[in-house]
Amino acid sequence: MVMQDLIGLAKNPVPSGATIGTLVAGDGVKLRYARWDANQSPHRGTVVLLGGRTEFIEKYFEVVADLRRRGFAVATMDWRGQGGSDRMLPNPRKGYVRDFADYDADLTLFMREIVMPDCPPPYIGLAHSMGGNILLRAAARPGLWFEKIVLSAPMIRLNRKVLPTTREIARAISYAAHWVGAAKAFAGSGNGDYGETWPFEGNGITTDRERYLRNNAIVAAAPQLGLGSPTYAWMRAAFRSMKLITSASHLASIKIPILFVLGGDDPIADSPLIEDYATRLKLARSITIPYARHEILQERDDLRQQFWAAFDAFAGVGVASV
Repeated sequence: MVMQDLIGLAKNPVPSGATIGTLVAGDGVKLRYARWDANQSPHRGTVVLLGGRTEFIEKYFEVVADLRRRGFAVATMDWRGQGGSDRMLPNPRKGYVRDFADYDADLTLFMREIVMPDCPPPYIGLAHSMGGNILLRAAARPGLWFEKIVLSAPMIRLNRKVLPTTREIARAISYAAHWVGAAKAFAGSGNGDYGETWPFEGNGITTDRERYLRNNAIVAAAPQLGLGSPTYAWMRAAFRSMKLITSASHLASIKIPILFVLGGDDPIADSPLIEDYATRLKLARSITIPYARHEILQERDDLRQQFWAAFDAFAGVGVASV
């Protein structure tokens, strides 16, 4: 069941002025969204903020505040099957999607029903990890809504460190599970643990202890936001989508300026491969932030500042305004 509210904590308060609502997709899935007006002048348009797998709107309150301070309105949503949107399976902790085309349709619905009617242009897409994969799918379509796109550690290819075996074997297993009727089972040794009880030491997502603990505290306060490991169905859909966005025909169809921001110590996304991917796009460039792990926007201040410096230069934000 979709959540109707945003969950705030003392260390992660809900940014003021939020408009919260629910969208109903064509297949009946309910999607939670939120948007905020800019609170600084000059107003610069709207950033459409899209998270990665397992993520939820509350995790990005700090980023929402960063963007509004730069003069942007912000619109964001929870992908189907996670956060405060409808879950797809009886076990709500299973990460499931039938096909990434379902995410495409949800993004189109969000842009058509919420962003374009209620948020000022121009539009900049800002996405992390899985959200970056979905934006790269959209980037090749005619009539794209965005003027520019910024991607944080986009899911173009998984780092070998995050897989229990080779990419080729993992892909084959996910396809085999689909054909034998095990698509809705947790992949490998996965389970329903979001990680809210995992220790900070040894994590692969951030070097910032306080932000790591803050994000875990959100799920501890609202367990319904948590999502566990992916199913074989999600893995199969992800491998299919990564194959699509790395195809020559897809790359040739992307004609929008894109900034790729990568973590130098990212154990989840394949940063060298993504750097090479960016060189194959006419209007793209990439930067790698040394020592940053996978969740660059959840990193410590000195690393986040490097992200925001690159974002500001790319988006044309003046230093005086922030």
